[in-house]
Amino acid sequence: MLLLLADYLTQYHTGFGVFQYLTLRTILGVLTALFISLAVGPCMIRYLKRYQLGQSVRSDGPETHLVKAGTPTMGGLLILVAVGVSTLLWGDLNNRFIWVVLLVTALFGVVGWIDDYKKIVEKDPRGLIARYKYLGQSIVGIIAAIFLYTTAVTTAETELLIPFFKNASITLGIFYIPFAYFVIVGTSNAVNLTDGLDGLAIMPCVLVAGAFIIFAYVTGNVNFSDYLGFPYIAGTGELCIFCGSIVGAGLGFLWFNTYPAQVFMGDIGALALGAALGTVAVMVRQELVLFIMGGIFVIETVSVILQVASFKLTGKRIFNMAPLHHHYELKGWPEPRVIVRFWIITVMLVLLGLATLKIR
Repeated sequence: MLLLLADYLTQYHTGFGVFQYLTLRTILGVLTALFISLAVGPCMIRYLKRYQLGQSVRSDGPETHLVKAGTPTMGGLLILVAVGVSTLLWGDLNNRFIWVVLLVTALFGVVGWIDDYKKIVEKDPRGLIARYKYLGQSIVGIIAAIFLYTTAVTTAETELLIPFFKNASITLGIFYIPFAYFVIVGTSNAVNLTDGLDGLAIMPCVLVAGAFIIFAYVTGNVNFSDYLGFPYIAGTGELCIFCGSIVGAGLGFLWFNTYPAQVFMGDIGALALGAALGTVAVMVRQELVLFIMGGIFVIETVSVILQVASFKLTGKRIFNMAPLHHHYELKGWPEPRVIVRFWIITVMLVLLGLATLKIR
């Protein structure tokens, strides 16, 4: 929006041309989303408290979580508002990638909001029935995948890049659609499973989104993509604005979500952020790198799958409790220790993912 205004104003003063620089707009996107989160956060927390939109706690969970009962939730709305406003202000509104990722994020947020509403307002502990939740996610994910496939301009947009290998890729063809769908929906649910401790999920989201700023910039820049041996995909550079907005909004939310949390993200935030990261990964063709950088999300998801499979097949549990972060809590780790150590692991995994830029 402001980019269009700046374009118009350059005819009166050339100084407005500085807003054409993607790096500047990315920085402004981060700061704008951060400011919105910090400014709106206290008002939203007061609103959630006033209407008693508080978190319910699992009776079979760690006893230390009982004190969290009643803490305001559905705070992920704050992140979505900050990301949406910041992206619309500083992004190129003629860019199809921007609109796809914004719509996917918003619609997954709607699915999460319905789930939260049923749990908190209607007092239904099941929330949105699993098959309906998955159906909603699937419809959005499939439509996004089909749109990206049918609007692809070059074959590079539908190839699977293999990390650490130069010029190694797999042409997916029509299989791009189920693959993209799996990445978007899978990442959404993986982040949702990770969101169980104060600040545990939001910081890895911030770190992965920050790394994707670099991947989006390289992929959308004809010179850098050629130098580093990446396929050039015109327009993906604008995703820097969106990823930067996630970084700013996420840090602003962490201000209130850090231990002990004043507000929780809820499904409205977790499902949306996971879908956002998955969609960006699909657009910049770094799905396998997302698997590396989001290793914490992967491990948390695998722990749940193994726990369920083991109990159904043998009647025994592998972990004290799943997802994995609860296992370590029940082993006696204080909550802040679990959170920070998972953050440290994410930093290492993100650095490993960034190494794929050059180690090829």
